[in-house]
Amino acid sequence: MRKRLSSLLLMGTATVGTITAGAMPAQVTPAQPKYPLNVTVTYNATLSNVITSSHFWMQGGSVQIHGQLWRGWGVAADIAGAQAGNVNASGVGLDMVTATFGPRYTWSPAHQRYALFGQVLAGIAKGFNSVFPAATGAISSNNSLALVLGGGMNVALSRHVAVRALDADWLRTQLPNGTTNVQNNLRLGAGVVFRFR
Repeated sequence: MRKRLSSLLLMGTATVGTITAGAMPAQVTPAQPKYPLNVTVTYNATLSNVITSSHFWMQGGSVQIHGQLWRGWGVAADIAGAQAGNVNASGVGLDMVTATFGPRYTWSPAHQRYALFGQVLAGIAKGFNSVFPAATGAISSNNSLALVLGGGMNVALSRHVAVRALDADWLRTQLPNGTTNVQNNLRLGAGVVFRFR
């Protein structure tokens, strides 16, 4: 009886060990992203301001590269350009280029065609072909910090192509404007996503 009980106990222990060993790699191995690299091209409309109460629209576009690393987490780089030919009928235009980089989290429900993402990016903004107040007089170009906080939604069309149905970001720049030297911009966009394995 003792031998039979010992044999059963040994078999049970071996079975539990085998099941646990089989389950461990699934728990320890991180989920691999389905499409680890995305390249997105968007059209953007940006609501900007010269001073706090004076708003105007800029038109432009962006190229975004997103590398997904682990369980929805990844990094994104965004290079965007925007232009206004005549800011508030002043006869002065504004061209602006931003280059930002930072973390992005993407959530995609199982067996669904859409994916939602949120991001926080930081980098540089360059304003040019305009007028910026300075201590020595007006200058035509200037640089500042650029911060982007926002997100959007992609809708898959095929294995390698998706539509960026919405891209909505708060873009903060600090170009000289004669008052607060801060611009809080609302950037809206849509475009095409190319997905690579």
